[in-house]
Amino acid sequence: MQPEVNREQREKLEFNSSARYTLGVEIEFQTLDQSSLNLAPHAPQLLANAPPLLRPRLAEEFIQSILEIKTGICFSLADVEYDLQQTCSLAEELAADNSAMLYCASLHPFASISDQRLADNPRYLKIINELQLVGRQFISQGFHLHVGIPDRTTAIKVLNGLQPYLPLLLAASASSPFYQGLDTGFMSYRTKLFELLPLSGSYSYFKGWQQYEETVNSLISYGVIESVYDLWWDARINPEYGTVEIRICDLPGRFNAILGLVALMQCLVATLAETAGDFGPCDVYFMRANKWQAARHGLQGRFIDPLELLPEKVTDMKTAILHLIHRVQPMSIRLGCENYLEKIRRILVDDTTAVHQRQLYQQSRDFQEMIRKLNREFWL
Repeated sequence: MQPEVNREQREKLEFNSSARYTLGVEIEFQTLDQSSLNLAPHAPQLLANAPPLLRPRLAEEFIQSILEIKTGICFSLADVEYDLQQTCSLAEELAADNSAMLYCASLHPFASISDQRLADNPRYLKIINELQLVGRQFISQGFHLHVGIPDRTTAIKVLNGLQPYLPLLLAASASSPFYQGLDTGFMSYRTKLFELLPLSGSYSYFKGWQQYEETVNSLISYGVIESVYDLWWDARINPEYGTVEIRICDLPGRFNAILGLVALMQCLVATLAETAGDFGPCDVYFMRANKWQAARHGLQGRFIDPLELLPEKVTDMKTAILHLIHRVQPMSIRLGCENYLEKIRRILVDDTTAVHQRQLYQQSRDFQEMIRKLNREFWL
């Protein structure tokens, strides 16, 4: 979540061009008590005690047990890796010095929604006052990627083109099977919580920038939203940054999985941007079915090909992801990130953080032990 756009921009949305396919990564870590491993409101303390070098890379979120870590503008995957390695390592040390632990997954397995403290931020307080219990349930963490786009026409084209592929990104990143001490039966229960929020999840097909601008201005003029930052879509345009922002992913529990997903998303955006012609709308029912399969079953889910690009109309998520890797491979060579793209194959072999969480919990029947083991594996 970010501060609202200047009200003067409501008349005409200015798209600030970015260098082609630059990257900005946002990771929302859980802050845990070192002893109980429960969610703890450590974010304000960590922000206050952060050294000057680290402070610009940290941000608050709407509850005090989330600490966002963000990169600067990165020009390659190597830049992303170096930036996140340095920042996450420093943040881990900061947390340890303040009796806290940073935990990387999209839902804490046993924390209670009633125990969470809101950030002391007027915008967040206003949002939660409107959302009530729906908002208080949303104690999840995400992983967002900004990809630089040179112009607004390309941004619309990419936003449209991403829709059929978003469930594949969710399936590969799933990391939220437990909620308030219960096994939800989902690989990504965060997705289902998120869909309770207004203007979240799937978005419409836009014929061009004018239609997008008219839609945003109409929502603002009728008081539905205050700015584009209130559009909690699975992917959205960030006119201020000049990016397309992909928001559908859960937060994987391993650093290399994060890098692999960043590579796949960057290559996909660049491939879509440079594909000749525009993309037409996809069947909304197929896209909803695919997203359900990804959230419910992860990599074991079914995938219905809405574009008829695959040999078979119905396949599984793993096979569809392999076809996507093949499609974007030439772009990965051009962008110099082919080694990072290969990290996706490890996810397909080892399965997702959600599956690993269940395996660890079944071994010990102890959520604290599961968290300790996952935390030790972050840098593997």
